[in-house]
Amino acid sequence: MGHIASKDIYRQLGERLDQAPIRTPWTPVFEKLISSLYSPEDAILLVHMPYRPATLARIARLCQQDPVPLQRQLEALCHRGLVLDIWDGEGYRYMVSPLVIGFFEFTMMRVGPELPFKQWAELFQGYMFGGKEFLEANFGDGQQVSIMRALPHEGTQAEYVEILEYERASSLIENHTKFSLGLCSCRHEKHHLGHPPCRVPMETCTSMGTGAEFLIRNGLAKPIDKLQMRDILDRSRDLGLTLSADNVRRDAGFICHCCGCCCNLLQGIRETGYTGILVTASVVAKVDAEKCIGCGLCVRACPIDALSLRQAEVTAEGKRAIPQAQVGDFCLGCGVCALQCPSGALRLHPREQRVYHPEDSFERVLMQSLERNSLQALIFDNPMSRTHQFMRGLVGGFLKLPLVKQTLMNETVRSRFLATLRKTADIAPKEQS
Repeated sequence: MGHIASKDIYRQLGERLDQAPIRTPWTPVFEKLISSLYSPEDAILLVHMPYRPATLARIARLCQQDPVPLQRQLEALCHRGLVLDIWDGEGYRYMVSPLVIGFFEFTMMRVGPELPFKQWAELFQGYMFGGKEFLEANFGDGQQVSIMRALPHEGTQAEYVEILEYERASSLIENHTKFSLGLCSCRHEKHHLGHPPCRVPMETCTSMGTGAEFLIRNGLAKPIDKLQMRDILDRSRDLGLTLSADNVRRDAGFICHCCGCCCNLLQGIRETGYTGILVTASVVAKVDAEKCIGCGLCVRACPIDALSLRQAEVTAEGKRAIPQAQVGDFCLGCGVCALQCPSGALRLHPREQRVYHPEDSFERVLMQSLERNSLQALIFDNPMSRTHQFMRGLVGGFLKLPLVKQTLMNETVRSRFLATLRKTADIAPKEQS
């Protein structure tokens, strides 16, 4: 692999990372960020790695390396959160970490007295919020599929409304047996940026299932049991935190406990208006004006400033201020406002338009990649193959056409498209050249 070792290796790594479901457009800040996280040797390896999860044997063949030292290098990268090791029931498959959920979270979940957390925090914040490139590349065209979705707090819905099973945090917990607890990456980042101390404990990042196993295995989180998970959920309800989870209906791998002062997702919605950063729940907050007492507690509780107080019309009782949820996508459906409402005026109701939540990670990654013009990298995933390179260019140009993309995102066509890709994935050989 030495022929790639040159002064532009980080530019090549940047291009490699930009083919993930979350795009990472090149900027001077991004160059500083990745050069601080990856050694030149790391960058050379990642540039050669397939775009899809691959076995050690396949990576060794593509990189033309001895598997023994290669495995040591991959394991070291996993411990730093720069590569994911995924157990498929027979062995580990390795995959380059995207920015999110990926090397941002895992870097800021690390612990150690000599790590340059302040530098990393400044670079991450500067890249994601210091300019428009990152957010516009991922949400500027009205993308609907994001990595995370809001979970409604149970018991905040109207009496006749049933919260869907996959939107119940308690159900997500009951469906798993393996759990982990680690540092909240956003809260840790804000701490090193010098923000005022947060009222929420630093350790609030909870994961489940294979996600928890990855974090525990690589020293990025500690194991906890189901009772502790329930206690953390209760604490988040008491603190009025926004709950968010993996944007899938099946096998969600984590629950985040987000405060408005630290969470990058909530910050992004407030500061940019890109509501797709965090996919809404299937419910939305509505106000019963007859019950509202105008206390304003809901306005202060809303993490994205979606509520405001406005004067009511003159009535027999006189003027009084009532909070009114903004119309449209600005309400996450998290129910945090309803938790604070003393009169029961704010409750969650079904949305008029159906919200698209992917069935599983396979569907989410494919649809997310389609929206962001990187799906071709998952289909033709060998970065060293000239044939794959040609096909990525050809298919990528076709999928980028607005009419093609719009058609594939149509619900009926999308189902057939995904079924075809699932079938292809099932019959594909485990080891590809």
